[in-house]
Order: sequence, then structure tokens, then C-alpha cells
Amino acid sequence: MAKIVAEQLVEMLVNAGIKRIYAVAGDSLNYLNDSIRKDGRIKWIHVRHEEVGAYAAAAEAELDGIACCAGSCGPGHVHLINGLYDAHRSHVPVIAIASTIPTNQMGVDYFQGTNTFKLFDDCSDYNQLITSAEQAPRIFQTAIQHALSKHSVSVIGFPGDVAEMEAVEIPTSAQIFRCNPVIQPSESELNQLANLLNEGKKVMLYCGIGCKNAYHEVLELAQILKAPVGYSFRGKMHVQYNNPYDVGMTGLLGTPSCYKAMHEADVLVLLGTDMPYDAFMPTDNKIIQIDTAEERLGRRAKLTLGLKGNIKDTIKALLPLLHTKTDSSFLDAMIKFHEKVVERLHAYVEDKGVEKKLQPEYVASLINQLASDNAIFTLDTGMSAVWGARYIEQTGTRYLLGSFNHGSMANAMPMAIGAKLAHPERQVIAFCGDGGLSMLLGDLATIKQYNIPVKIVVFNNRALGMVKLEMEVAGLPDNETDMHNPDFVKIAEAMDIKAAEVTLPEQLERTLQQAFNYDGPYLLNIYTNPNALAMPPHITGEQIWGMTKSMSKLLLGGHMDEVFETVKSNYKHLKDLF
Repeated sequence: MAKIVAEQLVEMLVNAGIKRIYAVAGDSLNYLNDSIRKDGRIKWIHVRHEEVGAYAAAAEAELDGIACCAGSCGPGHVHLINGLYDAHRSHVPVIAIASTIPTNQMGVDYFQGTNTFKLFDDCSDYNQLITSAEQAPRIFQTAIQHALSKHSVSVIGFPGDVAEMEAVEIPTSAQIFRCNPVIQPSESELNQLANLLNEGKKVMLYCGIGCKNAYHEVLELAQILKAPVGYSFRGKMHVQYNNPYDVGMTGLLGTPSCYKAMHEADVLVLLGTDMPYDAFMPTDNKIIQIDTAEERLGRRAKLTLGLKGNIKDTIKALLPLLHTKTDSSFLDAMIKFHEKVVERLHAYVEDKGVEKKLQPEYVASLINQLASDNAIFTLDTGMSAVWGARYIEQTGTRYLLGSFNHGSMANAMPMAIGAKLAHPERQVIAFCGDGGLSMLLGDLATIKQYNIPVKIVVFNNRALGMVKLEMEVAGLPDNETDMHNPDFVKIAEAMDIKAAEVTLPEQLERTLQQAFNYDGPYLLNIYTNPNALAMPPHITGEQIWGMTKSMSKLLLGGHMDEVFETVKSNYKHLKDLF
């Protein structure tokens, strides 16, 4: 029999390095599904919700360079949207196959019809609909090439009737090109950059995900400039390990030392970061930004100099132009301050909590100690991300995955699925909020079906903790942030997943070790303190006044017990304010 278009797509996906397709089987995907079965080189992962598939693909793409998910016509591919937004905003290459209604039914309000051009326009860099067998192979190749080139999402609208058509050989290239160019500023731009850095008395480096694979170059630059090194959430795992110039992270989840260094430097260098919180950026110093994407230059801060360049290549070209500084007083002061911040973070861990109110700082710190040196951590957005950001330390080979740019709930468990399938040799630990896990709870069945040995740690604080904090710092009493949760252990056991719960601090270490040593998936439900708050690195007078107002409103409303518990649980933060 002649090859059909669906088989042609499978061959091109294999050539691009795709090993799995995360999808829910559906009628418009049937020929693709069958082509995957017959080919045998790609594994169809039957998720319970397409959003989970898109998140899993995003995690795999960040770790390995490309991944694929699919949704059947109408509601199936609509469910991909949130995960595709995350992949698109995180700049990871994902191929999304949006199967659609038959071409002869388009434009007449047919059952399960959607406008894929409008639907995926804002969460992709390439988005095209195939309407003929002649067009198909060129769209496949172009979509894959766009995903790799733009580091983003490519959506292929793929009607079911086109999938079963006889394939037509491509008249242009079917090869997938993976390029690795050297990208650095021009000679004159490098000289301008070197002059600014040589003249600067107090230089600080702030590193983002663009510093991935540039660890040694960043440290050499810091050594020459006597510059403290801070980082964004996504940059942490790429520059923190064994870094003598480390001053921590800034942003909503960061620590005061990085914020202080950024604001006291006279020259701040932003290396491969697009950290979105411009409120944390200084305004009274010279700021230099280097990024591979010119469109990102200057949109977070007022720049003295903006340059296009790969961080590793740019630093290599820059180093011969720099003068080694001898005055390390600024660096020494920032390191000393950072040491005090770290000491205080460790002091917080000494408070382990009480029954059904374990302190989350203690939980995260103990996980950090017990996890393997090359563990992959996936973090839900919210309070789980705070504890991961502050207490998970780089060992040289660890990795953090999360919805760091899109900020969606429920991403940790799906990302753990993608990470573990892509890297079965590595330990994968998901920091799940109870709110996040509840959203996509059904895909525990996917974990069991494929026996994916992820470790799911539920920070069960019975609340939408970050939302509660946001309301309180705005001067509002929290409302409808409480969660009436099911018994997560019983749900996991009903799906034949090993599970346990922790209600007492003294149970935690033993139960964590038991979970981490278990040969299979494991859910650990930990009852954490719902009143534990995570203060940002820089606390404004408005935020203090907001907390005061919200506590006063609770008192006036008769919620004295809640106010008392909040103050008691967070007494350790009070000295940070003064």
C-alpha cells in the first residue's frame, strides 16, 4: 500500500528527534495514532487531559530540545492551550498537532469545528492548517524548523481526512537543520561594553536562563570584575552551584541580598534574562542587557547599552578586553550580607511546626537534603514554588522545571511525567500544591498506567496560599481561598499508587526516605501550615500597611484565631522588616 500523509508526518517527527506524543486518542487522530503504532519508534502517551500532555511536552522539550503533543478536533486541541502558552512563553520547542474536522466541512459550523488560526495565534510562533497532501510535507518541515529556530511552539492544523490521503513527496528539503551559530556583538559594541565595565567601580551580574551552558564563563567574568552574581528563578540552576560570587535570587520569590546588590551596583549587567518584575529593577545605575533576542532589550529597565549575543560566546569575546579589578570591597560586602540571609533562611528551618501544621521551609529543606544529586524538580506555581526557589540547591546536575513565565497552577505533576519519561535514569520530584494537584488529579491514572516512578510531594496547606498572601498585602482579608480537599492518599491508592501522609514533623524524614527509595510512583501528602507566609525580598511600606489593614479587618470580623495563628507562624519574618 502507498504511504499516507499521517505516516509521512511520523517519519519526519522521528527524524526531528521526537520520541513520544502526549495525547488523548480521538477520531480525527486515528490515522496518526495507527501510523505511530505501525512505525514503532514513537510512543503514544495516553494522558487523561490534553493540558497535561502539553505540560509534559514542555518539560521534555526544555530538557531535551524538542517534544510533541496532540489534540483531536475541537475540544481536544482546545485543551492544549494552557500548556502551549507555557511552552511558548518559556521559549521551548514543542510541536503541537491540532487535529481538525474534515476539510469539506470547514466554514459551515460543523460539529467540533474551531478556527485553529485564531485559537493558537497567541501561543505559537508558527501556526498553519494543512488542506492538501501536496502541502503537508512542506508544512511539517517548516513547523519543525520554526520550533527549533524560534525556540517556541509550532502548531500543525491537521484535518482527519488529509491524514489518510496518499502522501506526496516533498519538492523542497525534508531534512531538519539544527544550527549552532556563534552569536556575539560586533567589535565596536564589545569595546563599548568593555569600557563601561572597566570604568565601573561596583559591577553586578544578574543571570537568567540564557546563562545555561555558560557557567564557567560567568564565573570567570565575575572573578575579573569582582562582581557579585545574582540570578532569576530560571537562571538559578545554571549559575548557583559552587559559585563563590553568589548573592541569590531576586523577584517575588527571591531574597534580599540579590535585590540589595542590584540596587547598590553602579553597573548592572543583565545576562540572558527577561525577568518580568520591573519593580525589582534599579533605576539609578547603568544597566547593560545582553540577549539573543533583540526584541527583549530594554523592556524591563532603562538601558545604557543593549546588545545581541549568546552569553557564552559574548563573554568569551569580551574577556580579553577587560582589566582585572583589584578592589573587591563591593563584592565582599554583598557576599557577607548574603551569608546572613542564608543563615536566616536556615534558621527558619529550625521551626519544624506542629501536628498537621508542618512548616513548609522545613519540608523543602529536608527534601533538598535527601534528594539525589541529579534530581529534576518540578514546581507548582504559588507557595510550592517559593519553597523550591529558596531551599532547593544546585549540586552541579540538578534541574528545576516550572511555569516560571506563564505562572499557571497545576503544572508540576504533568511536567514530572514528561521529565521522567524523557530521563528514566534520574529521580524526579514534584512539588505540588493541593490546589494545583486538584486541578488535574485524573492524570495520576496516567502515571500508574505507564508506571512512571515520579515522587509527588503535596504541600497540603488547605488553601490557595499565594492568593491569600496577595490579598493580605493588598489590605484585603482573604476570601474563598480555603480548600476542602479530598483524601489524596486514598485517591492515589484507588489508582494503585503507593501513598502516605505526614501529619507530624517527626514522621517527615523517615517517610520521605521511604518515598524516595520506593521503586515506583509515590504520593506523599504533607499537611503544612496554612498560615506560613513567604515575604518578598523587598518589602514596601504599602505592603506592611496592607498586611496591617487585612489583619485589622479579620479582627473586626471576629477572626482573632486566624490573626493569632498568622502572627505566630510568621514571627521569624518580623526581624526582616526592621
